[in-house]
Amino acid sequence: MKTMELNYSGLLSLIVILIPVILIGVYYKLHIVKRTLTSVFRMTIQLAAVGLVLQYVFKIENPWINAGYALFMITVAAFNAIHRTKLNYKRYGLAIFASFFLSVGTILFFFNAFVVQLENLFVAQYMVTVTGMLLGNALTGIIITMNAFFSSVKENHKAYDYTLAQGASRREALLPYIRHALLSSINPNLSSIETIGLVALPGMMNGQILAGSIPLTAIKYQLAIMVAILGVSFIGSWLAIVLCVKRAFNDYDVMIQD
Repeated sequence: MKTMELNYSGLLSLIVILIPVILIGVYYKLHIVKRTLTSVFRMTIQLAAVGLVLQYVFKIENPWINAGYALFMITVAAFNAIHRTKLNYKRYGLAIFASFFLSVGTILFFFNAFVVQLENLFVAQYMVTVTGMLLGNALTGIIITMNAFFSSVKENHKAYDYTLAQGASRREALLPYIRHALLSSINPNLSSIETIGLVALPGMMNGQILAGSIPLTAIKYQLAIMVAILGVSFIGSWLAIVLCVKRAFNDYDVMIQD
């Protein structure tokens, strides 16, 4: 079945969906009207710009351009993660970027080389789209992990100091907070995987079906991408903690306050 083309009048009709969101926000004084409208407008501009860029990227099909675009996406994700976690750019910037680059780069290579088994690993159709899916989930995982880790250490600093005073190493004293942060990161993904297909039909599967693929093909792709997402989110979160911990504490195992 051929995918139906969306016309502009159809897209404009989406305003109807926003009306109850705005009315409920006004009634309960949630102060979300400006942010909602701004967010939708910003999303529209960003998607339009990305659409124009990707048209040329897909048309040119140059491996260097494809890799450069993927690297640009990773860089933007790293800056966004640092901004959302309110971490110091100078202190943690390289560590967060490395977390994204290593986790996404490794999973992307494995996915394209061994799962999809592409002859050209840098083809834009897979490199750009899969990178985007992996990055979006890695971004969420790293943000949740870093916020959970630093907030739990700050809230329990007395327990942390007491553990150190008892002779524990920094690694031993931080272990409960690392566990808490990693569990905070992986639990949403595990919950999603447990209910996939029963509660919700996920994005890639729907996209494949809308594009005309048979359900079996869509299911295989969705299975592959969900495992890849689980891996990249958890590995990226783990790398972020490992790399940032080295920069977060001084020689006396005291957390550096920026």
